[in-house]
Formats: sequence, C-alpha cells, structure tokens
Amino acid sequence: MISSNNNYIDREKSWLTFNARVLQEANDESVPLLDRFRFLGIFSNNLDEFFRVRYAAIRRLSFEQIETEKILGVPAEQLLKEITEIVIEQQSESLRILNEIEKKLEKENIFIISENDITKEQEEFIHDFFIQKVSPAVVTIMLNDLDEFPILKDTSGYLAVKLIMNSTADAASEEIRYAVVEIPNTINRFVVLPSVKEKQYIILLDDVIRYNLNNIFNIFDYKSISAHMIKITRDAQLEFDSDLSKSLIEKISSSVKERRVGEPVRFVYDQAIGKDTLDFFLKGMKIDSSDSVIPGGRYHNRRDYMSFPNLGRYDLLYRGNMPLPIPGLSLEGSILERIKKKDYLLYAPYQSFSYIIKFLREAALDPKVASIKITLYRLAKNSQIVSSLINAAKNGKKVTVQIELQARFDEESNISYSEQMQTEGIELIFGVKGLKVHSKICVIERVEEGRVKRYGFISTGNFNENSAKIYTDVTLFTSNNEILKDAAKIFDFFDVNYRVHRYKHLIVSPHYTRSRFNKLIEREILNALSGKEAYIKLKMNSISDFKMTDKLYEASKAGVKIQLIIRGICCLIPGVKGLSENIEAISIVDNYLEHSRIYIFGNAGDPEVFISSADFMTRNLDARVEVTCPIYDPEIRQELIDTFEIGWKANVKARIHAADLLNRYRKRGDEKPFRAQQEMYTYYQNKLDVIAENVQ
Repeated sequence: MISSNNNYIDREKSWLTFNARVLQEANDESVPLLDRFRFLGIFSNNLDEFFRVRYAAIRRLSFEQIETEKILGVPAEQLLKEITEIVIEQQSESLRILNEIEKKLEKENIFIISENDITKEQEEFIHDFFIQKVSPAVVTIMLNDLDEFPILKDTSGYLAVKLIMNSTADAASEEIRYAVVEIPNTINRFVVLPSVKEKQYIILLDDVIRYNLNNIFNIFDYKSISAHMIKITRDAQLEFDSDLSKSLIEKISSSVKERRVGEPVRFVYDQAIGKDTLDFFLKGMKIDSSDSVIPGGRYHNRRDYMSFPNLGRYDLLYRGNMPLPIPGLSLEGSILERIKKKDYLLYAPYQSFSYIIKFLREAALDPKVASIKITLYRLAKNSQIVSSLINAAKNGKKVTVQIELQARFDEESNISYSEQMQTEGIELIFGVKGLKVHSKICVIERVEEGRVKRYGFISTGNFNENSAKIYTDVTLFTSNNEILKDAAKIFDFFDVNYRVHRYKHLIVSPHYTRSRFNKLIEREILNALSGKEAYIKLKMNSISDFKMTDKLYEASKAGVKIQLIIRGICCLIPGVKGLSENIEAISIVDNYLEHSRIYIFGNAGDPEVFISSADFMTRNLDARVEVTCPIYDPEIRQELIDTFEIGWKANVKARIHAADLLNRYRKRGDEKPFRAQQEMYTYYQNKLDVIAENVQ
C-alpha cells in the first residue's frame, strides 16, 4: 500500500482510505439510521469527484508516453488497476451496508419497496404520480437506428432498456431494440408513498419508471422488456481555448459546457444486466479496458442518499445542536464597535455563522464605511453574502470582490454570481493567471475622525452559510491594523500581480508559506536539540507534499513531539523507528466535516498559533493564493490550543493513520468515551456559562 519510496503513502490510496472512513460511519450501528444513509451518500459523492478529478488525471498521464514512476511511484496503468480493485471492494461493502440499513429501517416500520412489491392501494398513487410528475420530465432515446450514440451526462443515472420484439412470421431471428431512459434530476429520487396504519413506504424514482415502462414503450410490439441502471463518470478537467477576444468568463463557461462531453473514466452498472446489453452500451459509449468498469447493485447515484427524506423521524437522526453565540459579541448593536476593542473568534458550526452576515450587513449600512474587499471561493445558493455586498454597493460603498471562477464544480454558480454583482456596480477581480485564489479574507475601511480604520475577518473556510452548518471552520474578526494592512496588500497583488509584496504578519502563498513553515519547524528542531520544550500540533485536511513531510520527519528525528489531526489524505507515515517515531497522526470523521486548519508551534514554552486556508499540499503551498494568520490575542490563542487538545483526546470517532491503511479506531483502554465534536460543543457552552455566572 506504500509507494515505491517507502517513506510515503500513495496519495490516491490514502484518499480512498479517507473515503473508507466515511463508509465506516455508514456501517457504524451507533450512528442514527437515517444519518447512516447520509454517510452512504457522502461516500458515493466523494467517489464521483475522485474519478472525475484524480482518476481522470492519472488516466491522462497513462496516455502520455512518459515514465510516471517519477510522478506516481508506479506506472499509471498499474495504479489505475489498483484503484479500480479497491473501489470495486468498497462498492461491494457499500451495497452490503445499504441492505443492512434497509432491513433495520423495516424494524422501524419504514419500508423501501421496489416495483415488484407494489400493492393494489399503492398502484393508483404511483400511476398518477408517474403521469402527472414523472412522464413529462422523462427523456427516452431509442438507440438502434442512431448514427451516433448519445452523450450520457455524468450527473444523471440511466436505465438501460432491452426490448425483445414479437417475431414476425418471416423473421429469421428475434429483433432486439435498446433504449436509454434518463432518470430526471428535477424530481426527488425518493418518492414517499401514503402511509398504511403506522407503516411508512418509500419507492425510488427508478422503480416508479420501471413499473411504468409499458407506459413509455407501449407503441412497440414487444414480448419482454428489462431495465437495468447504468452510470457514467467523465473527466472534469477544464480546457481553455487561446482566443484572445474572449473574456475569462466566456472561456470558463465554454469549458464547463465541454466538460459535459469529457472522456468517460468510470462506468458503473447493475451486475444483473445481460451481457449482450452491457456489451451494446460499452461499445456504443466507446468504453474499453483502460476505463474503470465497475459492477454494482441495482441502484447507482447513491449520492442522492444525502437527501433521503426524514419522514418526521427525528429520533433516527443526530440531535441537532443550536449554534451558540460568541461570548461578548452580540448580534444586536454594532459588531464593528465590539471588534474595535478586541479580537473575536468564531468556530462554526458550534457557534453561529450569522456573525459574518451581521458584519457585512452592518458595513453595508454604516455611513462611515467607505469600502469592502472580500475573496469568494464557494457560495451558498441564494447567498446572503452576495446579497449583503450588493446592498453595500447600492448604499454607495466601493465594493471589490475577488471571485474564483475556477472553484471546481462551482464554476457555473460563480459565473452567475459574478454577472449579478457586476450588474450592481461591484468591481470584480478574477484572480491571478495560473493561481487559484483559495484565501478567505475580508477587509473594510471605515473613516473615523478623518482617518481610515480597518476592520476585517480571516477564515479557514468558505463564506457559505449552508456549508457552515456542517463544516468546522474558524474565523478571526479583528481590527488589528497591522494584520489588515497585510490583507489589503493581497488585494493589491490581485490587481498588480507582477509585484511580489512583503508581509509583516500574514503568511501568503505562493511566495512565503513553504519557507515560513520550514523556518517554524526548523526553530522547533533547534529547540529540541538545545533541550528546550519543542512540539508541533497541526490540524488540517491533508498532507501530501513530500518536502513538508520530510521536514516533519527531520523534526521527529531531532526529538520534536508532533501531533497531527488530518481528516483526509496523509502521505506521511507516523511511528516508524528512526524516521517518525515522535509523530502521531489521527483522523476524525463524525457528524461534521472537519475543515479547520489550526497550526501550533511550541516555541520553547511560548506557543505560536496560526489559522490558515492552506493544507500541507503542494498546490496550497506553491500554486494558490492562501493566507495563514497569526493569532495574537492570548485568550483566542488559548482557545485554539484548547480545541486542538479536545480533538486530540478523541477516542470514539478517531482513527489512526498508519502505513497499512486499515483505519483502526484509536483504543480507549481505561479511558471514558470521548467524542470530540460533542465535547467541543460542551466546551463552548461552558464558556457561556462562565460568563453568565460572572455577570450574576
């Protein structure tokens, strides 16, 4: 499972191991039943993106006559084969888990039925539902007589239909016709049927269509008909043309449209399908042995299980925690006046994302605010962030927005928001050629007593009020002029990007992040060699950069104690004698997606703490605009150290990173169960209780 260089774990296999942790949650009997469905959906959605991006990239390398061992550690063809084998095994496991969850739901009087289980009472409802809702949205294509096979979208599932026609007297053999039915994305995949007494019933849209196949194909004289689900995944790489007359928006719009006809990289099919039908579709779609052809169960596009209906059964879901207020920072009154006096930290979703909206809405109305500058990467549907910025522009503020048009799979949404903001007079910046802008910063300028005073926030996550409900991220609100002066320079860099600015406080990619982190690690090495307290505590999404991994190995050899909380990819191998024996690494996968990046360096007993938009990945260090921010406020610094320690104590949802990629849970021994995300919420509740007691 390790790459040809035994010091690192293969990146792609490490990612698949992360997705296996998601699948573990779906398999965990302590997870509420309907949330187990959600984890199955997340697992499937993750896998779709993996094939569209990573698998597709390796596949392209396999076609370029180069020695991929230098890039991947193994020949590309071999890695593709190994990935496919792992995915087939994981898909089989996911199907087993799905069947198990469905059986357990039956004990809760929730039944997922197929077209073969429909009762007389349900028949009328399903027939009417098909005629009224489904039939107008169904796209059906007869395939035999087409000159070219139709392009199937990778965002949809399809039923591959085989009709055996009634023979005519002079026919030498049976006539077979093939068709494809697209399952509509505009209709909920799960159709809730009328309850019977205390029993609740659900049928998948696929089976509603199967039940009504005759309604679709009744103009044909057939003696038998069968339908099996298939799914295609395509290469999601964007290709830009060199037409200088086109704007960036036009080029990206065109490229996103071209993505819909990208090369197939994965074909998943119902393994009950007939060989002749399967061969017909593989040949028609020009899918060969170099593509990942994966047998599966009756249903695909299982990402839809993320939206499985709750049926009012909140007892089968995680209990939702109400987001808490930030101690000392009210959503009533002026948030800017409070931030003027001290820094505040928001840790979503434990605390309310509404503070960010409040900040922008106040800035939009405040007569003293002259300008707002912000970077945007991923946005919510019907974004309150965009609404606040438009409101500011309408109030005469100078609003500058750097929006990343190449945020993968959000391109169309960001283009739409760009056009909307441009119409309202907002100045847009589309980033730096060759660099994605992944930083999350906002700076406003307010005129106070004839002088400009800056306020702002710096975050580890996107300014997206929807994802803030399920992604853990930290945001620093500050009026520290030195920090915000640096942040303002980043916007200057967007405008004039041939000039490399120097920053006194912020650490900014692509120019300084790698070298600065190297220096911070080097300082811990020197402290360890001098007998001083030396440690590194890092919480991030992924570590895959070999040079940063080597630097941590060097620190471990020098005696620096290193603790890593890494949710996703971990190419570093902890606990190897003589290499990484002072490094421990865990991953926490639970109800929320761990997304915050918090970096702590011991500094001989005076710890330095940072929050960042960057992981230890080569793209974050060298090929994106990222921002790492130091935390100067002693209370916030301690708060972030506390939250890291809470994560580090995890022994319920924590798995150990290891070379064997087995996702072993951390052993508890005599310790009590410690579920970090629950304890984090309790930590912030206790902070409020302490303040309430002091007030009394």
